[in-house]
Amino acid sequence: MKKINITITGALGRMGKILIKRISNNKNLKLFSLTDLKPGKTINGIKIQKNSLEAFKKSDVIIDFSKPKSSLEILNYAKKLKKKVVIGTTGFTKKQNNLIKNYSKKIAIFKSSNMSLGVNILEYIVNIFSKKIPNNYQIGISDNHHKKKVDYPSGTALMLANAVSKGKNKNLESIKGRIFLNKSGNLQKNKINFFVTRKGKTIGKHSVNFNNNFEIIELKHTAFSRDLFADGALNAAIWISKKNKGLFNMQDMLGLK
Repeated sequence: MKKINITITGALGRMGKILIKRISNNKNLKLFSLTDLKPGKTINGIKIQKNSLEAFKKSDVIIDFSKPKSSLEILNYAKKLKKKVVIGTTGFTKKQNNLIKNYSKKIAIFKSSNMSLGVNILEYIVNIFSKKIPNNYQIGISDNHHKKKVDYPSGTALMLANAVSKGKNKNLESIKGRIFLNKSGNLQKNKINFFVTRKGKTIGKHSVNFNNNFEIIELKHTAFSRDLFADGALNAAIWISKKNKGLFNMQDMLGLK
């Protein structure tokens, strides 16, 4: 198999650095170019550039862990060059997500708020569980990350909330409850309430709790290393390289749909 040329955007960020390290262990991939808002530094013999047509023109797949605004800029270049894109960036607005859907009509895009195998299987289980659980169970989602994570609820927490809402055959906005950031409070009944913690160096802990006062059922995932997100993104790059256009996620890649 010919190696797939990869561009990593946000190369100086946490995930960018891990992706650069992990890609050397993947025999199917070759690190081709790097971009970041702060260009100039050289890593593994590759000089970091700003996002541009030149930076992406000989790449096969762009892996993007940056910021929503930067992701949309990257997609615009990718559309012009007919490149495939893996997006691990989170915090998109509804309008920005609609723009991504429009780009996917022209190019292949793999987008997931969490590239972990475990989280995506958890999402699948939560969806099935929500179809069966009676309506008298209150639902809470715990969302724990390090103190530097800006967006909340996290993309992973929203993935799990969407799984609940689909299981209940409801729109998420109609059953989205209160968000408690580093504190407790009164729950909204018959809503999905979010318990968010942004402290310390936690990589990622998420759970979905179903409570009817007689029992609590907890479905949980804990990440101990960001390497699992990087490896998930690299596997996604191999998978999306065979697609022409469309918007895909981990559920598609794992055959869980």
